[in-house]
This record gives sequence, structure tokens and C-alpha cells, in this order.
Amino acid sequence: MHALITNDDGIDSGGLRALVRTAVACGLDVTVAAPDGERSGSSASLSALESQGRLLVEERSLDGVPDLTALSVHASPALIVFVGVRGAFGPEPDVVLTGVNHGPNTGQAVLHSGTVGAALTAVTHGLPALAVSCAAAQPVHWESAALVAGRAVDWLLSYSGAPFVLNVNVPDLPSEQLHGMRPAVLAPFGAVQARIGERGRGYITTTFSETSEEAGPGTDVALLRRGWATITALERLTESEAIDVTQLAWDAGD
Repeated sequence: MHALITNDDGIDSGGLRALVRTAVACGLDVTVAAPDGERSGSSASLSALESQGRLLVEERSLDGVPDLTALSVHASPALIVFVGVRGAFGPEPDVVLTGVNHGPNTGQAVLHSGTVGAALTAVTHGLPALAVSCAAAQPVHWESAALVAGRAVDWLLSYSGAPFVLNVNVPDLPSEQLHGMRPAVLAPFGAVQARIGERGRGYITTTFSETSEEAGPGTDVALLRRGWATITALERLTESEAIDVTQLAWDAGD
């Protein structure tokens, strides 16, 4: 099985390296092609920097992942997947992995995520995809994200149904403090909210802050706040009720 791995935090992201190491440990052959810089909030945008009709690509090495050459691409993550599934960066992939994102991708705000947008692009081309996010702007406990991602990768590879996106969020906690993983529905709001302030000639004051709103039981936001990793199956831009992800649930005491 061959995996194309990308992200929206850029080629130098610690989350990218964590996901690559996890994929290799799961026995996957990998091609790494990630944006040259941060592309957070790019959703499924197909944007790139070209020169004379050529997509700009640079070879890079990844710390902690010896003998693997990664590609820094001057493009959005969705465009990377869009051309990557056609073999632009090497063998055509069997699965697409995105992340590990710095910060959660929860609730209806997944619509705006470059991490999720890249995964959804894979599904539109008939490939299963996994989007993994860690619920901290500057994550510390990559071992927890790797633990959960490894379980999700193994399960996704064994699934034989129609392709979909498995959206996974992991609390930034030591692995021994994780409660486990639970299926979740999308909260009606995301992790960040915007407030509109002063309106003047030529400008509008806008501030962004973490959402303090209470989330309903069983939602990804509520479970994540309680120390659970969450899994939500997405088909294009909607939750899939037809895909049973309960087999992925586990308790830390198991």
C-alpha cells in the first residue's frame, strides 16, 4: 500500500514528521509532498505558484525520518492531492494521509480546514483519506497523536467499503492521560470564533478567539475537551451515517 502524505502547516511542521513516522511504522510506502509554507484555512483551494506553466517543487529532508526525501511544493494541500493522485510526485497512492494539524479541526469549521480539504479532495478521486489534528496550536505530546493515528491508519486500510474521510482529533495530553477514542458528531461550531468590531473607512476590525460555547454531548468538541480522541466519518462535506466507526472506539483501560 502506498500513501501520499501532506498537510497545511507546511513542510517544516512537527506534525508532518509525526504522521510520516506513524505511516512508516504501519508498513506503508510513503510519498511526502507538503506545502512550502503554512496554508491553514485553505480548505480545498486549488492554488499554486507556477513558473512557465510548471509547478514549483523542491526536494527536502525530514528530521527524524532518515532515507526519505520529501517534496516542498509551492501549492495548497488540496492541489497537491489533486495532482498527487495522478502520480505527479511518484507512484499513484492507495490512500491519502493529512496532518498532523497544529490545532483541532472540529465542528462545522472543518469546511475551512486545509487538512480536511486535502483529504476530501482525495475522496472525490476515489481514495480513502485520514485527516489527523492535535488540539493545540503548539502541540507537545506527539506520541499521543501518533498512537491514535496508528490505530486509525490500521483500521482505514482494512476497510473495504466506499472511500471516505476519517477525521481524527487528539487532545494534546500525555498518552497515559488519554481516555481513549470515541466516534463523534460534528459540533455546530468550530474551535475558533470571529468577532466583528469597529468598522471604518477601508477597514473592519476582526478578532479571533477560542470558542467558549458549551458543546452538546457526543460532539467532537465536547469529547475532545474531556480528554477523548474523536473520530468522525465524512463523505465530501457531510457526516456519513452509513459508515460505522464504532470499531475504532477504545478505552485507555483496555
